[in-house]
Amino acid sequence: MPNYGYRASLPRPMLIITHAQNPCGTCNTYFWRKLLFMDLKGILSISGNPGLYKLVGQMKGGLIVESLTDGKRVPAYTTQRILSLEDISIYTDKDDVPLTQVYAELLAKTGGKASLDPKTTSIEKLQAELASVLPNYDRDRVYTSDLKKLFIWFNQLVEKGLIAPEETKAEEKKAKKADKAEKEEGETAAKKPAKKAKGGEK
Repeated sequence: MPNYGYRASLPRPMLIITHAQNPCGTCNTYFWRKLLFMDLKGILSISGNPGLYKLVGQMKGGLIVESLTDGKRVPAYTTQRILSLEDISIYTDKDDVPLTQVYAELLAKTGGKASLDPKTTSIEKLQAELASVLPNYDRDRVYTSDLKKLFIWFNQLVEKGLIAPEETKAEEKKAKKADKAEKEEGETAAKKPAKKAKGGEK
């Protein structure tokens, strides 16, 4: 069985979507990883369960996962089809392309914002949007249900801050660092004893 980094005995993932060749033809993994923040380790799709889940623990015969939608924890059994987003690829008319790479391109296009909402967008527009970042994706093997999942997952990951432009994450870290420094400065000032006034009453 393949080792996915969190549970070696999980079933092998199936290619429900495909690994896209980078549209620019010259960009490489190092290049786009430097441009964005992407934390998909332990992020799972589970058959029969809507949305995405985060792996939080293990139990006998399965995993304990937390819904990214409502934060509720539920069991996921090894009899279910459990897919790690890091292992999913998109079909093209050539080699399969990792979903992570497709999301990198899509994030660059949206400027770090959510993409089209599958609930209110026609299939034709979703197909055109995917083709704009992955022109040679296989339209015969990427089914409508897969296409909708691709955008639903992307929007959820953006909303939760699991994928974002690197500069956005850098700004967030800078702000948190400033807040921490300000808090520590306030705590230090509060601990300092008040100075006694000169010439006080006898």
